[in-house]
Order: sequence, then structure tokens, then C-alpha cells
Amino acid sequence: MLALFNLGGGEIILILALVLILFGAKKLPELARGLGQGIKEFKKATRDVTDEVSASMNETPAPPSKQTPPNAPQPEPQKTVPQSPLPGTKI
Repeated sequence: MLALFNLGGGEIILILALVLILFGAKKLPELARGLGQGIKEFKKATRDVTDEVSASMNETPAPPSKQTPPNAPQPEPQKTVPQSPLPGTKI
């Protein structure tokens, strides 16, 4: 990791001294604790996601259910409308 940033021993000590000056000795344990909890939560979340993905890949898919075609719609019986008599005629 240190080779990635190409930091030597002197640079690391200088960075730690600056952090100590900026935050103070009482704040450093709290910062480290918060950083540790954040890393722990991140690892847990990534582990949960990888477990879920691997579990879903290992599941065998259920066979597709046979779908029956819907019944053909029945034609509605035609309703006969009583015809009114011609105007001027009596029933």
C-alpha cells in the first residue's frame, strides 16, 4: 500500500505529526475508532452482497408453469328488443 503512494518513513512520520497537531491527542482514538467501524461496516456490506449474489447464482430456477390459453369468449346472446307498433296503430 505504501509503495502505491511512494511514501518513505520520513513522510509517514511527518503526516502522523500533522494529524496529531490538527486533531489533538484526545481526538485521535475517537477518529481511529470511527474509521475502524466504517471499514467494518463496509466489509460487512460487501460480504452480504457477494453472499446474496452467489446464493442467487446457485439457486436452480423453477420450471416455467404451463400456461393454459384463456377460454374463448362466449358470444353473448342477442337480446330481442320489443318493437313498438307503428304510429297511429293500436295494440
